Amino acid sequence: MLPAKAQQPGVYRETAPKVNSLVHTELEVSFDNRKELLHGKAWIILQPYAYAVDSLTLDAKSMLIHELALMKAGKKQPLKYRYDSAQLQIKLDKTYRPGEKYTIYIAYTAQPALVKSQGSSAITSARGLYFTNPDSTIPGKPVQIWTQGETEASSAWFPTIDKPNQKMTTEIRMTVPAAYTTLSNGRLAAQHSNGDGTRTDTWKMELPHAPYLVMMATGMYYIYKDKWKNREVSYYVEPAQAPYAKKLFANTPEMMTFISNTLGVDYPWNKYAQIIVRDFVSGAMENTTATVHGDFTYQNDRQLTDDRVWDGNIVHELFHQWFGDYVTTESWSNLTVNESFANYSETLWQEYKYGPDAGDYTNNNALKIYMDGGLADEQKNLVRFYYDTQEDVIDRVTYQKGGRILHMLRNCLGKEVFYKGLHLYLTQNAFKTGEAQQLRLALEEASGRDLNWFFNQWYYGSGHPYLDVQYNWNAATGIQTVYVQQTQAGKTFTLPFAIDIYTNGKKERHEVWMKQKADTFRFALPSRPELVNVDADKVLIAVKTDHKSLQEYAYQYFHAPLYMDRLEAIQKAAAAQQDADARKVLVAACKDKFFRLRITAMDSLNMQQPELKAAALPVLLNLARTDSFTLVQAAAIKAIGRLKDTTYMPLFREKINSRSYGVQAAALSAMAAVNMPEAKHYAAMLEKDSKDYLSWALAAVYVMSGDTTKLDFFSRTLDSMFTNMKSRVVVGYLKLLEQTSDNVTFNDNFQKALKYVRDYKPYHLQGRFVPVLQSIKDRKTAAHLDAQASMVSAAIQEMTTP
Repeated sequence: MLPAKAQQPGVYRETAPKVNSLVHTELEVSFDNRKELLHGKAWIILQPYAYAVDSLTLDAKSMLIHELALMKAGKKQPLKYRYDSAQLQIKLDKTYRPGEKYTIYIAYTAQPALVKSQGSSAITSARGLYFTNPDSTIPGKPVQIWTQGETEASSAWFPTIDKPNQKMTTEIRMTVPAAYTTLSNGRLAAQHSNGDGTRTDTWKMELPHAPYLVMMATGMYYIYKDKWKNREVSYYVEPAQAPYAKKLFANTPEMMTFISNTLGVDYPWNKYAQIIVRDFVSGAMENTTATVHGDFTYQNDRQLTDDRVWDGNIVHELFHQWFGDYVTTESWSNLTVNESFANYSETLWQEYKYGPDAGDYTNNNALKIYMDGGLADEQKNLVRFYYDTQEDVIDRVTYQKGGRILHMLRNCLGKEVFYKGLHLYLTQNAFKTGEAQQLRLALEEASGRDLNWFFNQWYYGSGHPYLDVQYNWNAATGIQTVYVQQTQAGKTFTLPFAIDIYTNGKKERHEVWMKQKADTFRFALPSRPELVNVDADKVLIAVKTDHKSLQEYAYQYFHAPLYMDRLEAIQKAAAAQQDADARKVLVAACKDKFFRLRITAMDSLNMQQPELKAAALPVLLNLARTDSFTLVQAAAIKAIGRLKDTTYMPLFREKINSRSYGVQAAALSAMAAVNMPEAKHYAAMLEKDSKDYLSWALAAVYVMSGDTTKLDFFSRTLDSMFTNMKSRVVVGYLKLLEQTSDNVTFNDNFQKALKYVRDYKPYHLQGRFVPVLQSIKDRKTAAHLDAQASMVSAAIQEMTTP
């Protein structure tokens, strides 16, 4: 049971009033790398919005203002202003009427290192402008400059009205070393060599977009040029990554076609570029025409053979070019009209490209992320007018829950009507801003149905239902009864859903509405049904306790059509592997048509169960050698490896030579369980080309062997890994350090390991390492290694102090 809904936290946040409107911003910038400064000149064209004005407020964070003037007839007329390091309060020369344009000139120096604004768990810094390796002191790390504007950080590098309901055209002239490449919004209009080793590039964005979507980046880049409908599509990568650029971003043009066709609105801009930068403070950012990705995007051919893990992010940011850039949220409270759509696009792309199972797999993973947020996220509305800072709305509710709400809405309206409504929303608000109410009105226009109930419940309300589902068959009356109870405290949800009833091998669908805390549905049937499948489309955002029998779940696996139907059955069977029906499901699932379910089934197998082993082993041996998906081969090898039987060493030796990191990792781990010396022999050879799964497996082998001579492997590997892939290796590093008593070895390596732990602090994830640190402390204390225990204790305190 959940407690009643709590009071809305935070302060009421209204949509920013529009006093003056941005029209056009022209920037001229150059950089001082070593001091991490931007020297800029800005010409900002504005006009009063609704009422006459005689003053102007601009956001400008931590800048030095050298000159501020009104431009009249090409001449500068100084204006009076006050500046508090956050905003410029400017007195205009006269009162301007609505629609009457005027131009402000500002010469300034941006000092991003002095910006005090805090980031969030999703966007870890709000400095706006970033210098990577500015003094060139880190060997092998490129010098780069890049920006990140969301939510209101663009005003850390140029003066503006830094609100999402402002839109303007832009022109940016960037002066950089002649060898550098530049990227910004819109088209590259001109390049001019300055004769002093520098070059000035002019980028023009001739359609309006919001200040937080203005970007620039520069550094040494290789550009792969693709195209879509004769528009430039380009991928900017470091020169060493050039061989992989095309394959990494290969699906981009097809994604552009898919989205354009789905929404009925062609990609609205003149080009699309994607650039990868080092040390990015978020996952990726959808700047208009120019998306920035973090360096964890890089994958080589071997990684791409295992899984295209970044395609979801690529389509997410691309979808923003419509939902976010073309039509922009009018306020951070309504961020759902940007981020929920981008999140849902990941499901839509998988469904289109790889089929319904892939879409449902993606959808369910996102639902689990929201559910993992627990009570704190259950208490948040999707449209959130109360928050402390705008960063608070960048969370699982806006992204994952919002995407699942759209999935329910598509199911409720039907795909054709749903997409017609999205088309109306986009065309009615093109190059302007939108909010959830405009989305509702567009969907109502498309469907002819009132949707206030849906938006009040899911957009302007919080939480989700907890459903308890029970069944009763009355043979005497031929009545099948379904009891559905909402067990959450507080409000009752209105829930339309389908109930599929399978009788004598035939399916009959019943569309029902649940409007009470407890509802009873009765169906007259010719005989006892084999299966009653509640929420048959598997779209409800709900925690469901379903009292079907194992035999009914087994029938569901073999007869119900969806990924979630089969997943539920596999999960039920995995918990009852002593049962013959469960074993039948699991063995069949190892051959499921969808490779992710094959993996799920194999990962759940108890290979010590004799009957299951006998039935599954031939299947596993075949999959390990022949499945077209390398991750399935890896899962089969891992399952076989759980037998800890030397009989299968020839298989492990064969597969240790795979091109797949995943297969190599599985083979190495399986080998280590039965022949550690041979596993270490292979591990030493595999170190030179190890990433992701294989790096994790190598770390595990060295920890299992207790070989502290391999500590240098951890520091070398971690130095070359991206933060989101490091945690398993960091844990391995710490666990191996737990096994050394030598103070010098421990001290040197523990400080290195702690540096990698600190990499997770900006994401508020350092706490994941506390349990292993506590284990090390306990062991060192028991061994009377007091100095080592003291170091670990200090680290625990650091990681648990806000």
